Amino acid sequence: MRKISKICCIGAGYVGGPTMSVIANQCPDIQVTVVDINQERIDSWNDTNLENLPIYEPGLKEIIAETRGRNLFFSTEVDKAIDEAELIFISVNTPTKTYGKGKGLAADLKYIELCARNIARVSKDDKIVVEKSTLPVRTASAIKSILQNTGNGVNFEILSNPEFLAEGTAIDDLLNADRVLIGGDDTPTGQAAKDALSAIYLQWLPEERVLQTNVWSSELSKLVANAFLAQRVSSINSISALCEKTDANIAEVSRAIGFDSRIGPKFLNSSVGFGGSCFQKDILNLVYIARSFGLPEVADYWEQVIIMNDYQKNRFAENIVTTLYNTVSGKKIIFYGWAFKKDTNDTRESAAIYIADALLDEKAEIVVYDPKVTEKTIYADLDYLNTRSPEENRRLLKVVDNPIDEVRDAHAIAILTEWDEFKSYNWEGIYAKMLKPAFVFDGRRLLDKNQMEAIGFNYYKIGQS
Repeated sequence: MRKISKICCIGAGYVGGPTMSVIANQCPDIQVTVVDINQERIDSWNDTNLENLPIYEPGLKEIIAETRGRNLFFSTEVDKAIDEAELIFISVNTPTKTYGKGKGLAADLKYIELCARNIARVSKDDKIVVEKSTLPVRTASAIKSILQNTGNGVNFEILSNPEFLAEGTAIDDLLNADRVLIGGDDTPTGQAAKDALSAIYLQWLPEERVLQTNVWSSELSKLVANAFLAQRVSSINSISALCEKTDANIAEVSRAIGFDSRIGPKFLNSSVGFGGSCFQKDILNLVYIARSFGLPEVADYWEQVIIMNDYQKNRFAENIVTTLYNTVSGKKIIFYGWAFKKDTNDTRESAAIYIADALLDEKAEIVVYDPKVTEKTIYADLDYLNTRSPEENRRLLKVVDNPIDEVRDAHAIAILTEWDEFKSYNWEGIYAKMLKPAFVFDGRRLLDKNQMEAIGFNYYKIGQS
């Protein structure tokens, strides 16, 4: 079996950085180089102050401290890393298309194609190329077509190795993975490539957790896994709306159905809606694939998961406006949290972005605090929507470092990320500083309703009347 000694990963983002760090940590005999054309990002990965890493993930900085400079390297020298590597991971962004055919649904594969063409141009010897980004079914065949028609005599084996990481627990998800999926051709050379990649993961995972399939099954499994998880979130969120109209409590409903062994308790926590880079993008991709193959009923079924998620965010924003006497114009509203979930600084598709956008349309004055998300990222998220000018976004929304002082004369607080620190705040002190009546809209069901109401707050908790 071919033994890999040098790995290159193209893309130093939320998948590439942590995944390669763990591989380097668990496989000290393999040299791992992560490359990216973004100099600022690479500089952050190489920063001597580990608090300045571009990605916040519990446990990551400790692994970086142990492996960086030993057998883990971050560089902008893409061609050099490709040339030296025997195995190349492609881990670049695959956003939803904003133009042309498939706009709003299909994955934009331009970065994947650019990677493939660059690999083909640089390579002088045989390579194993691994899809690590979330990609539509049959992308591997497109990559293979590009690589095998270069005329330079190099043999490429293409594998699909989708990531199944949850941000906030990514390091543990890598070290104690439920499964690693490796898809490739069922040819002698394809099997050899699958075995070579499997051998890397087998240095720390038991053999039964490393699953080999064909390429198409691997690619589709990633989309379907995320679609099923997102479906559970949207399903419980749909019931939260019903609970608020009755005397039911969504926490009690979730607990009751979670005890059913056929259902289980995971992903049944109602919230303001799911976010992150994968759920929405992967479902939209699945919708596009279904429609492309003439399966409109399948497409409509999965699209409803997205519709319900949007409904939950819109419902939360509308409730703030309605509760604050049908106007938030000129009213100061504090956002506790901007990241799409706790223990990450990732904000992609965060509910906070869209709720802020809706309230800014109503001329609210928003103050945002998040312990890990930078001011630059928050403004970039809003600017990306193109709802209003960057200048107006900066005039109406303020990003702060002190979550307590800024509540003075605030009309309301919206909890949009379930950071643990919010539970430890002196809420009596916060109440004293706010305008009365003081409102808290808990989009993460983080606080105790009885305690908050005893303090004096008008307290709204998703899924509870």
